[in-house]
This record gives sequence, C-alpha cells and structure tokens, in this order.
Amino acid sequence: MDERTGRDAAVDAAKRMHAGVQPRREALIPPADRIKAIGLMCVAVGLFSALDTSAKYLATKAGLPVVQIVWSRFLGQFLIMMTMLSALPLSAFLRTGKLKLELLRSLLMVSTTAFNFLALRHLRLDQSISVVFMAPLLVALLAGPLLGEWVGWRRMIAIATGFIGVLIVVHPGVGELHPAFLLAFGSMLAYAFFMLLTRFLAAHDTPLVMLFYSVLIGASGLAPFAIWQWVWPASPGAWALLCVLGVFGGLGHYLFIHAYRLAPASSVAPFIYVQILTMVLFGYLVFGDLPDLWTLVGASVIVASGIYLLNRERSVRTDIASTDPI
Repeated sequence: MDERTGRDAAVDAAKRMHAGVQPRREALIPPADRIKAIGLMCVAVGLFSALDTSAKYLATKAGLPVVQIVWSRFLGQFLIMMTMLSALPLSAFLRTGKLKLELLRSLLMVSTTAFNFLALRHLRLDQSISVVFMAPLLVALLAGPLLGEWVGWRRMIAIATGFIGVLIVVHPGVGELHPAFLLAFGSMLAYAFFMLLTRFLAAHDTPLVMLFYSVLIGASGLAPFAIWQWVWPASPGAWALLCVLGVFGGLGHYLFIHAYRLAPASSVAPFIYVQILTMVLFGYLVFGDLPDLWTLVGASVIVASGIYLLNRERSVRTDIASTDPI
C-alpha cells in the first residue's frame, strides 16, 4: 500500500468513526471479514509486543531514561496520527462533552505505559504481559459497581480463578517477589481503569476523539521531563528503535480498532492472547529469555479465565438479542 492510499484509507476510516457509524450485526458479517479481523488483531498484538521489546531494549541495553522512551512513544504516535489525518478539521479531534474524563483517561494511558516500561527493566516480557492480562478480569469485576454491568456467579468464579493465575505467576512466599511486580500491577490497574473509562466515554465521544486525547498528555505533558533527562542514543540502532516506538504503538492501535469494526468482539477478542506467544518469541530472540514453569502455568490459567469470560459474555448477549424484535 503506497503512502497516498494508506492516508486515504485512514481518513475514510476516521470519517466513519467521527460520523458514529455503527458496526454491522454479527449475523450479517461475511466470513472473509472475520478472518481479516482476526489477522489484523494478531498483527496488532504483535506490534504491541514489538513496542514492549523495544522499550525494554532501550532501557536495559541502550541505557535510556524511561521517561524519554515513554515520551518518544507518545510523540511518535501523535505525529503519525496528525499526519495521516491532516485532511480532517481540528474540531474532529477536540469535540468532547467530557473533557476532564478524557484527560483522566489520557493520564491513565501514560501511567500504564510508564509503569509497564519501568517494570520491564527487571521483568521478562512474558512475566509483565501475564500480569497485564489480569486487567480484563478486573474490568469485569469493577464494571458492576462503576458502570452497573454486574456479572453472574459463573463469571465471578472465572475472575477469582484469574487472580489465582496471577498469584501463580508471582508465586509470593515460594520465591523472592521482585519489587518490579508492583510496577506491573500498577500498570495493570491503570489499564483496567483506562478500559472502564473507555467503555463509559464510548457513549459520549467518537473513537477518533478518544484516540486523539489518549496520546495528548503523553506527547505534551511529558516533554519537559523527557527533554530534561534526555540521553543521546549511542548507536544508529537505538535511534531507529526510539523513532519507531510511535509506529508500533500507533499502527497497532489502528489495526486493533479496525479489527473490531470488521467483526464482533466475540470473534476477535480471544486472539488478544496471541500476544503472550509473541512476547515469549521476542523475549527469546532478543534477550535469550524463556518463561519458567510458574509463568507458563499462571498465564494458562489467566488466559483460560479470560476466554471463558468472553464466551460467557457472548452467550449472555445472544440471549438478550434473541428477545430483540428488530
């Protein structure tokens, strides 16, 4: 795809998002679109793994400050987004009825990224992603008191099982608990509240507005701190990685959103867990790391709990839809 075609496609997609086009009913979606959506989701999570791998390399091998890495990630995505969508008016990005909540959501996005990159200085890639995978389970638990979306006893058991999976990964009392796990938990908590705010704001703002505000604080607010602590990369490879952080994050999120527009969440969401495979692969190729038995068992429990929650939610929504006369 050439630059002009890619830009036109991005603008068309943004206009559809800005116009609030609703996804098609699940029964009307062609199988080819489902396959394409699954492929896009797998590529997206692969890009997210590349982002985390690059951040870990820059922090541990290149010796760059984490704040510089985080800022470069958000600045790069912001510049790419503004370039690709330059044909749209500024109002398409700024129009929100919930400015304070959008800024809070942006702060949570910065927090989850910063905590994650800090944790990755000491944890393996597979360890950090196993803890982060607890976020969807926490969202399901908190959606009741915060959003009025209560879960039944079956899903509550799945959530509790997921927590047990995290304890297996961390295995406190069996081995030494590295303090970096606390940073990973901080990243997971920030991400969970980020997702809860996303679900709430989706009823008020367009996806394009939410995408813009999600990188705003990271690109602008971190600039003074990043410039103050700036360390010039010592090699062309480090420079290249620093420059492509925004590409990995921005393109990954674009493909992530596009996958959900092509097919329902029940079809594509389970493939989010492909990321643990790409994390293990990158961790081995770049750092020579392999997951230990604790991480393999705990991650399997977490993934199984997450997939059960997704299937249970699909079943509940199908039952509700069967009573819809439309």
